Amino acid sequence: MALTLTCPVCGKRNGYEFRYGGEDKGTRPAEEGLTPTAWCDYVHMNKCTMGVQKEWWCHRDGCGVWFTTWRDTTRNIEVEQPEANE
Repeated sequence: MALTLTCPVCGKRNGYEFRYGGEDKGTRPAEEGLTPTAWCDYVHMNKCTMGVQKEWWCHRDGCGVWFTTWRDTTRNIEVEQPEANE
């Protein structure tokens, strides 16, 4: 079975309707004092977490909304947000 994701507008849908937007890396760095190396690290260097990570997804074949969700990369399933102490 393919990945299923829960769109905040349309609900649970087949993963083929979505476009992966990458890991959620948090707030964009401030431009003041930003070096090319630091910008490159922010844009291109991913953690490639084995396990649960927060990701960006777009419901491209549906409503078009971008949203974040948590996915277990080892099982390729959407999961609940982990506890803060994990």
